[in-house]
Amino acid sequence: MPDAAALRRFVTAADAAGEPTAFTFNEWLCRGDVVPCRELLLVRATMAPGNCHPFHHHPTREELIYVLAGRAEQWVGRGHRVLRPGEMAFIPRGEVHGTYNPFAEPLVFLAILAPHDAAEPAVVDVSTEEPWASLRAGPAE
Repeated sequence: MPDAAALRRFVTAADAAGEPTAFTFNEWLCRGDVVPCRELLLVRATMAPGNCHPFHHHPTREELIYVLAGRAEQWVGRGHRVLRPGEMAFIPRGEVHGTYNPFAEPLVFLAILAPHDAAEPAVVDVSTEEPWASLRAGPAE
């Protein structure tokens, strides 16, 4: 008998796979244990004020970050912008990026990554390496 994820086509908030991390609380809406996805990953991430996912890259995946609520100080390479609800950033495969929330309100965003079954390592932290360790001087605003 197939498991529930293999049959699922719709995902409610109760179906999401919750995962606390050092950076965010993640709610996986599209991942192999939630739906029978073949190419995409989708996570709704909530980042508390003052938190960040510091500079890192995904050697084998590209990513979209779409802001739902709050504001994100989003870096892609050496460029950055403050993203507001309804705005997004595209991060090419292997591009260093970081998401910061120096603001008073929580940040809620969707991260869409592909491919689903990319080779490891999935994430490489470069936040202690130059130029990334000293690049960010403060909020982009």
